[in-house]
Amino acid sequence: MERRLDPAISGRGAQSAEVPTRFGLATREVDGDWRDHMEALAGEEGAPAVKLHTHVTEERPKTILSFNKSPDIFFDRSINAYRGCEHGCVYCFARPTHAYHDLSPGLDFETQLFAKPNAANLLRETLAKPRYQPKPIAMGTNTDPYQPIESNYRITRAVLEVCLDARHPVTITTKSDRVLADLDLITEMARHRLVAVAISVTSLDPRLSAKLEPRAASPAKRLAALGKFAEAGVPTHCSIAPVIPAITDEFMEEIVERAAAMRVASVGWIPLRLPHEVAPLFREWLAVHFPERGDKVMSIVRSIRDGRDNDPDFFTRLNPTGVWADLFRSRFRVACKRAGIGKAKFELDCTRFRRPETGGQLRLL
Repeated sequence: MERRLDPAISGRGAQSAEVPTRFGLATREVDGDWRDHMEALAGEEGAPAVKLHTHVTEERPKTILSFNKSPDIFFDRSINAYRGCEHGCVYCFARPTHAYHDLSPGLDFETQLFAKPNAANLLRETLAKPRYQPKPIAMGTNTDPYQPIESNYRITRAVLEVCLDARHPVTITTKSDRVLADLDLITEMARHRLVAVAISVTSLDPRLSAKLEPRAASPAKRLAALGKFAEAGVPTHCSIAPVIPAITDEFMEEIVERAAAMRVASVGWIPLRLPHEVAPLFREWLAVHFPERGDKVMSIVRSIRDGRDNDPDFFTRLNPTGVWADLFRSRFRVACKRAGIGKAKFELDCTRFRRPETGGQLRLL
């Protein structure tokens, strides 16, 4: 029996600092506090795993709302309080964004983070502008608003406070039960139809999740958070995302069943996406953790992506084709019918919007 390779990096999703070549950047030495030890430890029998520290840089952007015109997503504006994500999900489609800053979509993405402490003030100034027209702001579209460093920075909470004061609707997507720290704010926002919360559950196996999403909350904690929000009357969605063929798809039916049992309002699934540098990083992850089935996984991925590792095109990127894709859809549909749950559309209220005070204080009433 072939011996499984030991992961070189402890507590991280990526196993290397994948250097982007899309922008013609010069090849550079791998960075971080582990560079002097990486080569020495690689391949040594019984060698201790390399542990990396997380570094956070504070930045002061001039704007905080990002707008898009993508025709196949439900939002046209978003806020990302952080760049990079310590959760370290190896499959994260946002990893390539680090390449725009000459940083690795691999280990840099999960160890070299950026925080935006002035996000709430910037948002308040934006909402106060006379020409601003409200539509739901999406949080968690690129990096998780409740990743570990939120416990210290509380930037996401400050943004939610501004939105509650301004009666501005928000959607939240996360893989962390840290979102429960803001249950008070989110429950109050739900009373005004200003918020919907989506929590992503990828598998039900904590050991698998520790490899896929090493610093995200365990599946049990995420499901418990879904239940608490549903009990509090918050519009709640369980996202089975991503569905990874031959790795996580076996959990689809049980996740649907558990979400329905907790009276979660909505459930959906999203197929694995491997844009740009994510594809080689994911292949490397497979070689480390699942060498015996890596070829099978990628064969199925290509079969649902028209022979490619990734489909970047609008609409089809979220709607794979082929026999395997049809099978996943059928399984999901049957599971939802059996559990009595489906995908709901949450109607948030933009009519109560009121421009915030710009003096730096929130309204008392």
